[in-house]
Amino acid sequence: MEAKKLEMFEVGPCENAYHLGFLIGQRFSNQIQSRLASDLILQHQLLPFARTPKSKPLIESLSDANRKKFPRFWDELLGTADGSGIPILNLILLNFRKEIIPFLPKTPINSNGDATDDDCSDVLVVSDSMAIAAHNEDANVALVGHTYLIRATLLNGLCFTAYTYAGELPSCAFGFNNHGLAFTLNSVPPSEDEIVAGGIGRNFISRDLLEATSIDDALTRIHSSEACVGHSYNLIDSRTRRVLNVETASRNRVSVHEVGATPFFHANMYLHLKVQQVDDENSMSRQKRAASLPKRSKNDFLSLLGDMEDAKYPIYMTGPMLYTLCTTVIDLDEHTLSIMEGNPKKGEVSHVFSMSL
Repeated sequence: MEAKKLEMFEVGPCENAYHLGFLIGQRFSNQIQSRLASDLILQHQLLPFARTPKSKPLIESLSDANRKKFPRFWDELLGTADGSGIPILNLILLNFRKEIIPFLPKTPINSNGDATDDDCSDVLVVSDSMAIAAHNEDANVALVGHTYLIRATLLNGLCFTAYTYAGELPSCAFGFNNHGLAFTLNSVPPSEDEIVAGGIGRNFISRDLLEATSIDDALTRIHSSEACVGHSYNLIDSRTRRVLNVETASRNRVSVHEVGATPFFHANMYLHLKVQQVDDENSMSRQKRAASLPKRSKNDFLSLLGDMEDAKYPIYMTGPMLYTLCTTVIDLDEHTLSIMEGNPKKGEVSHVFSMSL
């Protein structure tokens, strides 16, 4: 399966957030429409649920809470819907899929439908000799060919670059801004008892992080996020040469691990926040495999993220359900973010961005 070359769209400054979203939706309308048509979870689970009376209170509470807390980002989403010609309900379902799926009626079709929806792997280190965050962006195969880069300039002068899933807010994956602040993300599997209905969606929280002015500002935004569902954030500050892994859960629970000279690998289970979680065999297998591999250099990191030794649960994924869309390497000493399409062992870089001010 071959993905199309990753496209980048430079946009802004725009008169308002709606216009920003409209231009993005208009530019990538074909990718957004194609993604929605091929997204089986959307077509077979989320849209049928949205047509039932039971869905209305949940969707309304999510919409109201996120519109109230982040009105600009809500307008941006409305603009993306109008620009792409997609009903806003469809994009609401895409952007809140992780907040809605736990509340779907249990049927044979969806009882495990989201278990393999996305997975990511990160290896992080800050030592005297190197400071690197390397990340595999893994997702359902429906996302192949349905991602793009947004490089947006806002009216206040802030500029961010974000790897974006078609139809979603920038970015549920990774990004950076002109304050030298970057992040990558890992999903985590809290048990259903840990999930709160109708709070703030993870896509809105990560969109907010794109405007953080420092690593401390990013932490403050996470602490006040009031998230429905937990997440793992890798915060990277190229100015201060710091990397933090931040694990979150509903009811504003947060645990922060400062990455040091010992390389830190994170897949898709909580490692330090004490939360009831669902055992993810895929994640546990990758975690075990990563522990056995050398991590002494940037090339070691790339070899680790390109590892396919475990045929059932490889770190680098090529289907049939999950696919590594790309790998990104953030080098805090070189102040660069690089993107590799294809196995990172080959070291073939498709994009390089400077993170310097």
